[in-house]
Amino acid sequence: MRHRSPRGARPVPEHVATPRATVRAGHRLPAPPAVPLRVRATVAACAGGALVAAGQTVLTALAGPAVAADPYEKLAANAMLPVADESAAPAAAPAGSSTPTTRAIGADQLTGSSPQALPVLDEKSELDVASLTKAVDIGNRIAATARQMKAALSGGAPQAVLEHGEAYVLPTSGRFTSGFGARWGVTHYGIDLAAPIGTPIFAFTDGVVEESGPASGFGMWVVLRHADGTRTVYGHINRSLVSVGQAVSAGEEIAEVGNRGQSTGPHLHFEIWDAARNKMNPLPILQAMGLRLTGDGANSPD
Repeated sequence: MRHRSPRGARPVPEHVATPRATVRAGHRLPAPPAVPLRVRATVAACAGGALVAAGQTVLTALAGPAVAADPYEKLAANAMLPVADESAAPAAAPAGSSTPTTRAIGADQLTGSSPQALPVLDEKSELDVASLTKAVDIGNRIAATARQMKAALSGGAPQAVLEHGEAYVLPTSGRFTSGFGARWGVTHYGIDLAAPIGTPIFAFTDGVVEESGPASGFGMWVVLRHADGTRTVYGHINRSLVSVGQAVSAGEEIAEVGNRGQSTGPHLHFEIWDAARNKMNPLPILQAMGLRLTGDGANSPD
């Protein structure tokens, strides 16, 4: 038997029970059926997977596979990965509650102390970082060496070398004509480098001017005192360009070749004294440093 609705609505079969909410509220629509947890997790997983795939595709298209392979790019992509299927291992509900707990997407990638876990360098990565650091250090030292050499040669010195981190230059471009030792019945305490009057003379290395001006036998000279207590002497000069107490750098022009004093022709008389003022043979010292002289006997230590 069918009953007609008092307002002309379609008849309701007898075997269909009227929803309880309709009886209480009067013609309210029943609540929509609840979506199962498995369906929600599946939709989230599909959306997350599509987002990761799209992100990786964009990374590869913009910068190539190398960028996508970067560990920090992988970390960013992993943060968008979908969580595992919750229906296989449902989370435990809080005490006193009948509603299951749903884990957030990416929650399995968080640590207890930090919101995002950074990648841990493996042994190979640590070696790569150490090698890179060493390469940068070597590069910095090479650059510093280049700057020192450039500075030493900037004044016009013919040659420059680095010895224990200090720059040294050949004091003039003259030709080797006389060595250290006995000569004409007396001792010659330096080497002679012949060159035209006015040829530049350069500081052998960094130092302070100890003497500058007239000198017995040399006519005029310049004496430099260096940080280790050694001294260098530049004799028979035509003109001094420095004054006593002045600090000079390796390769800086300090005087000009001349023909003053007891001299048989224009040349530089060059001496090296140790800290006790003992006079040493400059030739083997220059040769050991790699500073090359030209002229007769230039390759001989005598």
